Amino acid sequence: MSTLQISLAVVGVILLGLIVAYNTWTHRRNAPKRAQYADGDTRLGEGHSRFDPALDGVDVTDLPPSHRAPVVDPLMDTAPAQEAQAGIWAADPALDAAPVTAAVDGSAAVAVSPAAAAERKLALDGLIDAIAPLRVEHVVTGDAALMVQPTTRRAGSKQFRIEGLNAATQEWETVRAGQRYTAFQAGVQLANRLGALNEIEFSEFVAKVQGFGDALNAAVDLPDMLHEVARARELDQFAGEHDAQLSFMLRPRRAAWSPGYIEQHAAAVGFVPATMPGRMLLPSETPGHAPLLTLAYDAQAAQADNLDQTAVHEVWLSLDVPQVPRTEEPFARLRQVVQVLCEGMDGMLCDQNGYQLLPQVLDPIEADLQKLYDKLDSRELSAGSMLARRLFN
Repeated sequence: MSTLQISLAVVGVILLGLIVAYNTWTHRRNAPKRAQYADGDTRLGEGHSRFDPALDGVDVTDLPPSHRAPVVDPLMDTAPAQEAQAGIWAADPALDAAPVTAAVDGSAAVAVSPAAAAERKLALDGLIDAIAPLRVEHVVTGDAALMVQPTTRRAGSKQFRIEGLNAATQEWETVRAGQRYTAFQAGVQLANRLGALNEIEFSEFVAKVQGFGDALNAAVDLPDMLHEVARARELDQFAGEHDAQLSFMLRPRRAAWSPGYIEQHAAAVGFVPATMPGRMLLPSETPGHAPLLTLAYDAQAAQADNLDQTAVHEVWLSLDVPQVPRTEEPFARLRQVVQVLCEGMDGMLCDQNGYQLLPQVLDPIEADLQKLYDKLDSRELSAGSMLARRLFN
C-alpha cells in the first residue's frame, strides 16, 4: 500500500469520526430536554389527586381542540357545603352552590369570614335565573319531594334546579331526604356560554315545574315567557361582550421539551397535575374556587411510553377571566409565570399562531382587564363570584 493510499485512509477515518461526532452532538443538542430528578424523587403526577376546570367559551386566543376542557356544570353537586369542602380544592363551582343551611350541630359551627359568607349563597338568583314559586297546602317531606323531582337538571342547555324552604330553619336549600319543607321554588338559568334561554327551553322548564307541582298538589306561579326570554337575551348580550379567556403559547428557543421537563418547571411555580393528561393547574389559595391558571400541552405526549424522549414543541397558558376573582390578581400571576418558565426552560412567549410576543404587549391587555372587572362589578357579576362562574360556564 502506497503512502498516498495510507494518507487517504487516515483522512477518511478522521472524516468518518468527525461525521459521527457531529451527528451525535446534533442529536443530543436537539433531543428533548429531560427533567432532572434528585435521588428518591418520583415523576410528577404519580399519586396526586387531580381535578379539572371548565375552560370553554369565547377565547381571546383560542386553544387547539385537543387542549379544550369539557364544560363543567356548576349545579351538578347538590351535597351540603360541609361535604363539598372535603377536598383540598374543588374542581366544580357547584361546591359553592350547595346550600348553606345543611344540618350542622350548633356546637360544631365555626365562624367564617364575611367574604366566605357572601360567597355561600343559594344557587337560584333572580339576576340570572327565571324562578317559579310553588305553594303547598301542607308540609312536604324531602323524601316525597325527591321521589317526584325531575330526573334531569337541564332544560335544553340551561341548568334547572328545585329548592325547598326548610320548615326548621326557614331557609331555602337543595331538597334533601329527612327534611321537611313548607314551600318550593324552581328555576332555570337565563344564559350561559352556550347562549340565551329560548322559548323551547322555557317550555321544557314549564313542563318540568308543572309536573313537579302536580305531583305535590302545589300551586305553581310561572313567570311570563316573553319577559324571561327577553331578559335572557339581554343577559346573554352582556355576557358575550364581557367574556374573556386569555391563552398564550410558550415555545422552546432551541431544543424541544419533554413532558417531565415541563412538569418539573411548572411544579416549581405552583402548578399541580390535573385529571386530564397534559394538563396542570395553578390552584387558588381559597378552597372551592376555580384555578388561577391552566397549563396544557399535547395529551398524547403526556401518555407516551418514554416521556423523557418525547418532544413537546408548545405549551399553553390560559386564564379564564370571569372565573377568577380580581383580588387574586390572576393576570399579574400569569405574567410572573410566563417570565419564570421562559427563563427556566429557555422558551419564548408567542401568540396562538406561534409568533413571538414581547412582554410589553401584555400591558394594554392588563388595562383592558381592569375595565372588564369594573363592568362585571357594576352588574353584580364580579369575576370569581358564584353568579359569574355560573353565567360564564
